[in-house]
Amino acid sequence: MPLTDTAIKKAKPGPSPAKLSDGKGMYLLVNPNGSRLWRWKYRADGKEKVMALGSYPDVSLARARDAMGAARKVLAAGSGQRPYGRAQSRKAGQKDRSRKLIPDHCPALVGSMA
Repeated sequence: MPLTDTAIKKAKPGPSPAKLSDGKGMYLLVNPNGSRLWRWKYRADGKEKVMALGSYPDVSLARARDAMGAARKVLAAGSGQRPYGRAQSRKAGQKDRSRKLIPDHCPALVGSMA
């Protein structure tokens, strides 16, 4: 049975994370700290993967369903790309600066980056 906005609002955090299923692999992850996160579980290249769709209430139930539907279309097209991967989220010509920023902000991680 699909989720409703009322069921989402009534969901209380417990001692361990809980998943409220909406269908087609989409669910709301209710964490013990009270955060509510939209996730979509899918399979690509024979591997199970999970895509973050946003947090509730910033991303409503309808918007999460739309985002999941759009990602399913990209995956079904078989372009070989991840649905909304890094290449699609970056602006044209902008480089991935994460490796450059991490040493400046967290020196403890520098040794683990190879």
